[in-house]
Amino acid sequence: MGTGPDVALFISGADWHARRLVLALRAAGAAVTRTSLTRCRFSTNHPAGLDIPGFPDRLPDAVFVRTIDAGSFEAVTLRLGLLHALATAGVPVWNAPRAIEACVDKAQTTWRLQRSGLPTPATWALESHEAASALVAAEATADRPLVLKPLFGSQGKALRLVTGADDLPPPEAVSGVYYLQRFIGPASGTAGFHDHRVLVAGGRSLAGMIRRGTGWITNIKQGARAEGWAPDAEAERLAVAAAAAVGADYAGVDLIADGAGGYLVLEVNSMPAWSGLQTVTGFDLTGAMVDAFLADVAARTGLGRAPLRAVGP
Repeated sequence: MGTGPDVALFISGADWHARRLVLALRAAGAAVTRTSLTRCRFSTNHPAGLDIPGFPDRLPDAVFVRTIDAGSFEAVTLRLGLLHALATAGVPVWNAPRAIEACVDKAQTTWRLQRSGLPTPATWALESHEAASALVAAEATADRPLVLKPLFGSQGKALRLVTGADDLPPPEAVSGVYYLQRFIGPASGTAGFHDHRVLVAGGRSLAGMIRRGTGWITNIKQGARAEGWAPDAEAERLAVAAAAAVGADYAGVDLIADGAGGYLVLEVNSMPAWSGLQTVTGFDLTGAMVDAFLADVAARTGLGRAPLRAVGP
């Protein structure tokens, strides 16, 4: 029997992350029920109004959201609504639904970064092919392209460089929304296309890596290679501040060199994978994340004791 909280772990399938999270949570004294938001429901027959598998007559003490299944607009709205309800009921939720919403919508992420005074590439999000064409005509050239990204998207999928209006797909191919960001190429004197990923949890930078691509897309899922990298003080500051700007308890923050000795924040991922980062990190990232999670749960609920370990080997 665990000495810590009863945790609902929302995750799809039984991948590397699921196994490591379950082991780390149990090792820290928490009880874990692994399930998916697709199996949860609002129910007036349940004492709490929410039916979470494994909790027949009460709510979990805390929730860790690793993944949310793709689905229709209505299905995803329902799943986020369940997380909102859990948070409203006083259950600590990592990440909170507002943070997930802020990160899944790249335009919202960019706005929050700018509002917090954090450096990010010039970015525009707008509707209509005509408006996007006018923007591209004003902002893009062969030497200064823009990157078109799906507003809702991850893992480097469906990205394209835009140098002229002819490069823009029709509205139906982008769900009617054009999210365009200034392309940032390799800084002078550096080798090839690469950016940086920093994993943040509980307001601290845990570890970082360089993602070095064979082309300009540097996501690990698109074939980029992970290299060990110790974030400097400025990278750590920006990553922690970026996670705070979107309200994320844990996040993968993508940075790119600005060519002047600093960094720009590209994106903030509220449900990051860290298996690639783990291969170039000399200590247990999952354990460090779980420590941060349980320390927050203990501070907010009084359940369990999870002092933070020092980050590092």
